[in-house]
Amino acid sequence: MTRGILIAGNESSLFSAAAAEAVKRVEQYAAAPIPSPFPRPEAVQPAAEQDKGKLPLQWSPGSPISARTLMVAAENRLGQINDAILVCSPPAMYRPAEALVPGEIENLVNDQIKGWFFLVRELALYFRSRQSGSLALVVPEILAGGGKDAPADLFGPSAAASFRAMAQGLLATSSNEPFQILGFSSAESGTEADFAAWFFKVLDEGNRKNSGRWHKYSKIGFFR
Repeated sequence: MTRGILIAGNESSLFSAAAAEAVKRVEQYAAAPIPSPFPRPEAVQPAAEQDKGKLPLQWSPGSPISARTLMVAAENRLGQINDAILVCSPPAMYRPAEALVPGEIENLVNDQIKGWFFLVRELALYFRSRQSGSLALVVPEILAGGGKDAPADLFGPSAAASFRAMAQGLLATSSNEPFQILGFSSAESGTEADFAAWFFKVLDEGNRKNSGRWHKYSKIGFFR
């Protein structure tokens, strides 16, 4: 049976780069993007290229029922899920604290923090029942920025830190799981395509020794 690849996460250049690597390996992959509530300055691939081989799936991250529905839909469309790639590239919120909107904060926390826990739970149950599979947790290093006359990003680094902490907990207990759990990070900006090609290569190897570890990418070299 064809390899089933599910990519879920924030709409971003990193998500697009992961999608581009997926279609090099399979004719179709399942994509469950989280739309950004704010405009992104990043360049996005042309629609025709970005949609090649994509099986789009709807997902409301803040809902545990939606996470379960996503899993069922992905399995039905793909036949099976072998690799789940979660891309955490949260939106930035460059505002002073007094300008934050309560409803907006609640939606961001639901979609960008709580949602990962709901989806990871469903993926763990699925892979455990199959006694195989790989869960890749992908997150870039995000800095708050800002300065004397400019507000810092009050949300992106916090959401990424939450994702990383969750991933570290999963990696720490991965030896007890029948499936692989791998963490990937990069501090290099503008290298999303190379970063995605690299972590897909690690997944392709299927080496059990890679499970339970953070894999850090650098365009000069990389550490495992």
